[in-house]
Amino acid sequence: MMQKLEASRDDVRIAALAVLAITLHVMEGAFPSPLPGIKPGISNIITVVVLCQAGWEWAVWITILRVLVGSVVLGTFLSPTFVLSLSGACGALIALGVGSVFSRRIPILKLGPLGYSVLASGAHIGAQFLVAYMLFIPHIGLLKLIPLFGGAALVFGALNGMISVKVVQYLNK
Repeated sequence: MMQKLEASRDDVRIAALAVLAITLHVMEGAFPSPLPGIKPGISNIITVVVLCQAGWEWAVWITILRVLVGSVVLGTFLSPTFVLSLSGACGALIALGVGSVFSRRIPILKLGPLGYSVLASGAHIGAQFLVAYMLFIPHIGLLKLIPLFGGAALVFGALNGMISVKVVQYLNK
């Protein structure tokens, strides 16, 4: 006899938010990039908003689901692109987790959506460079790209953060 599983209200909300993040991730993958590897990361807006509204655990679920399902849809699952995407997401999630703990415990370090977005963006690109160096391109020349990619990450992190601020403000009305 089969047992029927019931989805909780939180399960349904996480799934809906993950679908939104996956949709943004796939849409972004369809647009050409001016430079290979530089993308605005608009799906990370969902992660930051969820972190601010529901907490780090929900942000982890949504981000991991986005990376896994998005890579299957885009046909990059288990490819170097997937490995870099997953490593960047994990780096960002670790930074967000640490940032949220410090933000709660040390009032002067209070981060909002903009701060979280820039922090996650920097950690994302840092983790990707570390993994790219360790697994794919173990050459010192790779490090010359850090200013370009790091600058793009900070700009897009700030832009996504500003959008996240507006979304959180709207949701808190």
